[in-house]
Amino acid sequence: MAAQGNTVATLVDVARQLDPDGKIARVAELLNQTNAVLDDIVWKEGNLPTGDRTTVRTGLPGVSFRALNEGVPRSKSTVSQFDEGAAMLEGFSEVDRKEAILSGNVARYRLNEQLAFFESMNQTMSSYLFYGNAATTPKAFTGLAPRYASLTGTTKDQLLDCGGTGSDNCSIWLVVWGENSIRGIYPKGSKAGLFHEDVSDVTTASDGFPTGTVLYDANGNPYMGYRDHYEWNCGLSVKDWRFAARACNISRAALTKDISTGADLQDVFIQLSERVQSLEMGGTKAAFYAPRVVNTMLRRQLVNKKNGFLSWEEIGGRKVMAFDGIPIRRVDALNVSEARVV
Repeated sequence: MAAQGNTVATLVDVARQLDPDGKIARVAELLNQTNAVLDDIVWKEGNLPTGDRTTVRTGLPGVSFRALNEGVPRSKSTVSQFDEGAAMLEGFSEVDRKEAILSGNVARYRLNEQLAFFESMNQTMSSYLFYGNAATTPKAFTGLAPRYASLTGTTKDQLLDCGGTGSDNCSIWLVVWGENSIRGIYPKGSKAGLFHEDVSDVTTASDGFPTGTVLYDANGNPYMGYRDHYEWNCGLSVKDWRFAARACNISRAALTKDISTGADLQDVFIQLSERVQSLEMGGTKAAFYAPRVVNTMLRRQLVNKKNGFLSWEEIGGRKVMAFDGIPIRRVDALNVSEARVV
């Protein structure tokens, strides 16, 4: 069974360290409840106001055997640096003060709207974590798929072609999160995770409710309301691309609960596990990520006793489906209509 790291800093851990009153931590926990991938990402403060500059070793020093009275050549390792950018994901919510009061519970009314924004930020972050591309969307950050996008490119050894040729393909990912492998980043000097701020006037008015702030309708006419601001400065740093692997071109239509047809998911998971550099490196956390249709088929295979490496494990206090001890996370943001990767 692969070891699961318990010492790496997740979003909740970092948020709790930075904000002793727990406000950001509560937001982080709300996000984790709606998307399990946020349970796994290791977060690190970048060393740049715009992200993080990473130094990687690109060559080892030369060594040689020697004889008595004979020297050896001097040598040194070589390194390279590259920058990973973080992006600013923001939103504002506004509600009519009178409408909130008429609801009977102002705080709950506003929280219902906040939850919608949390979910929207969550879905956007999850989507860009896999499909974001700063080359085509400069305001965003680059996710995993553009880095593992070719069967003949630099990362070709990390891709497994599962044979799908149509337009109903999907992918399964294995990511080993860690400070020296793949991690989430936030800019130097900023707060980790989603930051929520009430930007209304919270002074109590004569009617016993917060005063609020002046809002404007589509015609520019003012009215009293409440305003909330949401901000998440986030990015992805792939320090060592060998710590992720992608099984692409999985034909969704060909999947069945019997592994004898369609993509052999058991074999796919085994090959992904062997393509990453290590599952046992200290301070890392490994997890598989699959779209809902794959998760459904895996559960059917488990019930059908057609996949001997599948099991239910208790990870982080929750029952999670796992393959050889590595948790399998359902990510609805993963597309099930990917074009064939070539």
